[in-house]
Parts: sequence; structure tokens; C-alpha cells
Amino acid sequence: MTTIKVAAVQAAPAFLDLAACVTKAIALIDEAGRQGVQLLAFPETWIPGYPFWMWLDSPAWGMPFVGRYHQHSIVAGGAQDQAIAAAARRNGVMVSMGVSERDGGSLYMGQWLYGADGEVLARRRKLKPTHVERTLFGEGDGSDLLVTDTPLGRVGALCCWEHLQPLTKYALYAQHEQIHIAAWPSFSLYVGAAYALGPEVNTAASQLYAAEGQCFVLAACAVVSPDMVEAMCDTPTKRELLKVGGGHARIFGPDGAPLATPLAPDVEGLLVADINLEMITYAKSAADPVGHYSRPDVLRLMFNPQATPRVVPLESDFESS
Repeated sequence: MTTIKVAAVQAAPAFLDLAACVTKAIALIDEAGRQGVQLLAFPETWIPGYPFWMWLDSPAWGMPFVGRYHQHSIVAGGAQDQAIAAAARRNGVMVSMGVSERDGGSLYMGQWLYGADGEVLARRRKLKPTHVERTLFGEGDGSDLLVTDTPLGRVGALCCWEHLQPLTKYALYAQHEQIHIAAWPSFSLYVGAAYALGPEVNTAASQLYAAEGQCFVLAACAVVSPDMVEAMCDTPTKRELLKVGGGHARIFGPDGAPLATPLAPDVEGLLVADINLEMITYAKSAADPVGHYSRPDVLRLMFNPQATPRVVPLESDFESS
């Protein structure tokens, strides 16, 4: 049985500062390298930080944040992307990075997977941004809802409440996912007022994903820093809505068992565990949702893996007009 050392990040980003975010990300990758970690998972939109202002007031009130957030979102192939790749290569660590990806005039909630050699193995976008997230981010498509075959195993990833989408989850289960990256923003919003947004429900979603899909789950979760509260909360009411802390990183085995002692919600660091993919065999002997425990003659998933075409003007369009 081959043991793999994995880690989930629980840390606050350098909010709305792309360069500082990447610098901090590289420091965490270096720390993972020193600890012998082979796969490191970062939280949702950790670069340049989750835009909590969307949940605090109206879209009009939040508009002053939009320009800066757009400016500090990362571009695929850019200098910051290359710097992360170089850190992964230097440390021999596979990295799943949660990003706000800037593509032209649009933003997408992305998860970028870098190999231990620094090569980009996969880039995906959140299939359906949740609730008010749709005021800022565009949608992904089925072309990147994929499990990637890597030297460490078959790795897949989802963001936040994608873990409450049964068909989305099943699409990854059906690709025989072995290690799953669950990227979460923080659970410090609406504490005591919106139970569904809190740590109990969402940690349970990560744990159920592990037991339901019989795979290992690395649930990375960010921390809200005092600087983030100061930047986004201009009234006492908003400070009541968004609290410092909220980090609840977890690692679960294919039977749903927790594999690492959690950090305190306001503590930054790496949650580290040793995993063994052979344990998946024993979990699947009891229940394999895409194998012996399925009924495709009764229920099956229709999955469109095609990329959404972009509308590009053709010369003939101009000539005809």
C-alpha cells in the first residue's frame, strides 16, 4: 500500500492584492514542501480572496469593490500563474489553487491543478455560481467537469455549494475519482442566522461526499482576517454579519472518517494527513454508486461535456451587412 501525504490550506488571503496573495500562496507551498506534502489544496477564490461584500449589501453598494477585484484577479498564463507553477515544481508538490480567473471582461470561479513538475494539469470553472455570486462571476461548462489522471491518483475538484448538486457530484463519481478537492471560502458569514451557510452543514457536505463517492476529500477552507472585515464592513451591522475566523478545513477518508485534527477556526496553517488509495477498495466493496450499487436501467446521468461556444463575429457577417 502506497501512502500519500496531502494537505488542505486553512488561511486568510491577502485580500484584493494579487501580488501579495501569490507571495503568500508560494510561502504555503514552500511549507508544504518542507513537510513532504505531495498534494496541497487551496480554498475557493483564495486569489484574490472571496468577495464577501456581495452578501453584505446591495449590488450598487458593492460596485466600488468590483474594479479592484477585477484588476487583482489572476490571468491564465500570466506572470502570477507561472510563479505558482514554479513553486509547485521547486517543491515537487501538486497544487490545486482556488482563483478568481480574469478572462477578458469576465470573471470565473476557478480551480487550477498544477502537477509536481509545474505543468498545468487542469483548469476548471465553477459550473453555477451560487446566489449573489452570479452578480460577479460567469459560469463554467461541462468541458472541465473532469477527473484528471495524475501520478498520485485520479483527482477531481468542486467549489463550495457544488457539493450540494447531486448530478454534478455523480459526474465526478462516474469518472472513478479517488482524491477530491473541496474548495470552501470561510464559514464566518451570517453566523447564527443562516444555518445552511455555516460549518455544520458544509463540513457535512464534504464528509458525505467522501462516503458517497468512496474517495478521499481535502476540504480547504479560508479564514476571514481582521483586514478583510475592516475592508468590507463599514457599519456595525455588517461587522455582525461577517466575523473574523471561519476556517474549518478538513480531510476525510473514503468511509467518511476524519483523518486530521482540525485547526481552531481563526488559526492559519496546513491540515496534513497520510492517505492510502487502497482503502478505497474496501469502501467500494460496500457501496459503489457507479458500479455494483447502481441501477443504470432505472436511473442514469445525461452529461454534456462539450465546451460552450463563444460568439465570434466572422468577416462574412460584416460583408453581408
